[in-house]
Amino acid sequence: MVLLLPSYTGTILRVRGQLELKCPLHSTDVLPMHKAISETFEILRTQVKSESCVLAVCDSPVVIWPNKGANATPQEITPDTLCEDIHQWIQSDEQESFGKKSGKKKNKKSLASSVISLHLMMEVTNIGPLSAPILSRTVQKSHFISTTLPMDCAVRTSGNDTIKDACERLVEALTRQLCEMEKVTLQHMKGTTLLVPEPLHFLLPEPKGLVTVVYPAGLPDDQLETQRKELHQQFELPEDRPYFRRANVFHFPSEPYRDGYLRNPHLVLTHPTMNDGKPYLVQGIYSYHHYMQDRVDDNGWGCAYRSLQTICSWFQQQGYVEQAVPTHKEIQQALVDAGDKQASFVGSRQWIGSIEVQVVLNQLLGVTSKIMFVSQGSELASKGRELANHFLTEGTPIMIGGGVLAHTILGVAWSETTGQIRYLILDPHYTGAEDLQVITDKGWCGWKGPDFWDQTAYYNLCLPLRPKIV
Repeated sequence: MVLLLPSYTGTILRVRGQLELKCPLHSTDVLPMHKAISETFEILRTQVKSESCVLAVCDSPVVIWPNKGANATPQEITPDTLCEDIHQWIQSDEQESFGKKSGKKKNKKSLASSVISLHLMMEVTNIGPLSAPILSRTVQKSHFISTTLPMDCAVRTSGNDTIKDACERLVEALTRQLCEMEKVTLQHMKGTTLLVPEPLHFLLPEPKGLVTVVYPAGLPDDQLETQRKELHQQFELPEDRPYFRRANVFHFPSEPYRDGYLRNPHLVLTHPTMNDGKPYLVQGIYSYHHYMQDRVDDNGWGCAYRSLQTICSWFQQQGYVEQAVPTHKEIQQALVDAGDKQASFVGSRQWIGSIEVQVVLNQLLGVTSKIMFVSQGSELASKGRELANHFLTEGTPIMIGGGVLAHTILGVAWSETTGQIRYLILDPHYTGAEDLQVITDKGWCGWKGPDFWDQTAYYNLCLPLRPKIV
């Protein structure tokens, strides 16, 4: 595995590609077989460190030979070129052709979170005269293992790192990843059947940063608990929440989610300023669920369902559960199964509230919740300490229902000295497209003051609690 310490300037270089593992087995006994596989991995490591290794910068004409002194094409790029200058050669929407360089450099702010993707390749031809091929035929009975290894390494560079510096680190990372793949392959091999090693990236809390872990593909998370506990100990992480489940895999900016839902729209917002105030926010990733999604017209009755779906997405994407986010009908059926509603409730357009949200979370996900009762909206301003503590310790989205409306609370900004408070609200009543700018500019996701609540209506808040698992 590779630990990448965070840096606030520079660029992430991510190299991906396929290497073919082809291993003839003259014996199916364990020791000779493992030795043959290890020798094949050593051949691959030698290839990665050889002059035939090539790194092609995606969406650009840039090609680099990392083991030939970091020589590259076009000729303007030298081994001493700064890594961040490669951005100028990457095709953007404003460019007309691959060969043109962008008219202006990207600023430091964009570089701090940028990723340059590279493709790993191997040259198969050599310059110079070639000898005539010699063909021979051997008849023997043997086994042959063949699979494709999905290489995926990432390194973070600083603003002063050159292409030569980056190449050395990338080759080292690829070599180490092949060592990890060898260990995983041998550890999980059964007979002559092997599980393909799969590199996955995880973003750990600061200052640990981005970590790459190799898991056997196809092996479910519940069979990898021992490995996860070892990783938690290695990186000194708490053992009451998951960091290394597949649901925790880091999504690079170039890898948008395919389900169409927005993730964490609140991240583009500016925190409110207040004397001695501090923001306490949802921890992790959630999906924004709102009216009219999934081809369901729930306008006017489905706001609590959508808030519940947002909460369920949080538990799914933090790796606590594997169940998909429930549909309206599945939510209604869960309430019937729990004995909370009659069978006629399924398929209806009836509202639900915080208590029903609590029941469904327990019925479908096994998640327990705390209920906070507020007799009138004006009292919510006095709940700053409790809400701040929830986001500090649990970090889950909160569903709040009052009158005929439901919302999701994603955080609070609260001053312990003055009691001043503002609420970060995700509004499920939005009916438009997944347009982040519209959603944030129009306040569908935004900071609200105490006057946002009906001062005379009573409210119930459902505060989900984290399960204590790895």
